[in-house]
Amino acid sequence: MKYTLKIITVIGFFILSTGQSFAAEEKKKEPEAKIPEIQKSVTHHTGKFNGQTVKYTVTAADTHLKNDKGEAVASIFSIAYTKDGMKDAAKRPVTFMFNGGPGSASLWLHMGVFGPKRIDVPSDAQNAGAAPYDVTDNPLSLLDVTDLVFIDPVGTGYSRVIGKGKGKDFWGLNEDAKSVAKFIQIYVTKNKRWNSPKYVGGESYGTTRTAALVKELQQGYNSMALNGLILVSSILDFQTTDGASANDDPYVSFLPTFAAVAWYHGKVDKQGRTLESFVDEARKFAINDYSVALLKGNRMTDAERATITKKLSLYTGLSQQYLRHARLRVNEFRFMKELLRDQGKVVGRLDGRYTGTEEDDAGESFEADPSGYGISAAYTAAINDYFARDLNVVRDERYEVLSFKPGRNWNWKQGKNWTGGYPALGNYVARGMRQNKDLRVYVANGYFDMATPFFGTEYTMAQYGMDPKRITMDYFEAGHMMYLHHPSFEKLAKDVRQFILDGRK
Repeated sequence: MKYTLKIITVIGFFILSTGQSFAAEEKKKEPEAKIPEIQKSVTHHTGKFNGQTVKYTVTAADTHLKNDKGEAVASIFSIAYTKDGMKDAAKRPVTFMFNGGPGSASLWLHMGVFGPKRIDVPSDAQNAGAAPYDVTDNPLSLLDVTDLVFIDPVGTGYSRVIGKGKGKDFWGLNEDAKSVAKFIQIYVTKNKRWNSPKYVGGESYGTTRTAALVKELQQGYNSMALNGLILVSSILDFQTTDGASANDDPYVSFLPTFAAVAWYHGKVDKQGRTLESFVDEARKFAINDYSVALLKGNRMTDAERATITKKLSLYTGLSQQYLRHARLRVNEFRFMKELLRDQGKVVGRLDGRYTGTEEDDAGESFEADPSGYGISAAYTAAINDYFARDLNVVRDERYEVLSFKPGRNWNWKQGKNWTGGYPALGNYVARGMRQNKDLRVYVANGYFDMATPFFGTEYTMAQYGMDPKRITMDYFEAGHMMYLHHPSFEKLAKDVRQFILDGRK
């Protein structure tokens, strides 16, 4: 799930100690986290995936990371699915997956689309309500073509800081990538998979992590060349999504998504158009007219401003008066509240198909995202029930589905010489492709995703000298988690399977 810099900011916490009065208050040392025993559960299963019967082993286990002194600093929990009876496992692909946040566990991709079990929520963007939920076999899981390892980064799931470790050692662009890269290196070593084709995939901030992993894993003489990247609802360059008074890029990036959401809710003229053709019109308007108008600002003539305002209204479904008051700049939060204000509804951020009602209709932003609270309880119930019933994973501690602690303390600095601004990791992918002739990229985009807009991703993939022949751009009539929509779930599973099959030498 996605929380950009707009929602998650780096906040400083100060702890004031109490006690007797001293001339200089003694600084308390943060207590060392205990080192728990490694827990591991191994179970055996049989499933039918893409028409093939597969016997497989599930290993749900902790992996302890150590510092240069050999001291334990973190415990990473993962769920690995491996096909049984492979005579030459080195030739079978292994795919590492995770979600985003930062602060999200990997249950969304795990239980939503790629794992052998799947939580089935309403396809038509209706609230999933309360238990019981429908957890079913997933015949479209990728286990027929690749082993799967779902990773919970430190601070999510059952993964924890332990021993000499501190949160700041893992919660940041570089820190997070180093720890996940270390886990992957440990996994392929212990399981003799160094010569296996390797894919890395993430959703939302997980795509940011994936780009950082390209740099972390592929560069240097101890490198691990990757066969492919799977980017679901991608965000690599944050200047395309994080709006500010001095940054107009997001307004351009979001416009085609606004057009798609307005189309879905019947707020624009559909006569003689398809969703795809209407979105393409919005793309052209955004890059050729709207971007120039924002660049001109007060230098526009009255006639130019009137023309742009009228067209912007036609593509967004917002009134010309509202757009004039907003100086032609409407961020996603204002759009979600304004689009259906006349109906007393707010639309979802993660998925603009969803709607909700709130205490009043006068605010600028929603109380909560209806596309978040509409499905979160179902996924939380599904992963916990699946762990206990199928995988024999029962622990006293809570499985952290989405912890805000990592995000609130995230270090967004991209490098030693970073002086501020927006993280931009598209160049990591481009460099990785230049240095590895076999590295391919699959990108899944939801038309109704107002967390990671597809036009911003298109911008990124068109920059840095990336090889377009090795990039597959895929689109879905759904939102951030396109697999909530049944036709999109089927298409995503099919297309990612084909992406992996196409990588066979």
